[in-house]
Amino acid sequence: MGWVESPLVDRESAPKQGSEGSPEAWLVMDPSMSEAIRDLQVGREIIVLTWLDRARRDVLVAHPRGDPAVPERGVFSTRSPDRPNPIGVHRVQIVAIDGTRILVRNMEALDATPIVDIKPVLDQTLEA
Repeated sequence: MGWVESPLVDRESAPKQGSEGSPEAWLVMDPSMSEAIRDLQVGREIIVLTWLDRARRDVLVAHPRGDPAVPERGVFSTRSPDRPNPIGVHRVQIVAIDGTRILVRNMEALDATPIVDIKPVLDQTLEA
């Protein structure tokens, strides 16, 4: 459906979480997705699911936040990108929309990361 366009090109330069200093990034959607994104609005938050294509899939335990001083934990209790099924979950805010390109903030995914899905952030005042 699309991919991330970001100045982040390697894991070492990427923040652990989007709110920890990530640059703005574009969600570049395939033109066939134009009807699917038509009701997204600037200022709203969305959940972006990505396929972490550069993650290791054989990792079952990891040091939280990559800190070897912290005891290892099973990856299902961490946000490690390395895991058997490396699906990324990113809560981002829409900054701008230009056709089928969506500019977001708080996106820590690397450049060219495939987008799997986009979902709205639901709160108690919204119905979707």
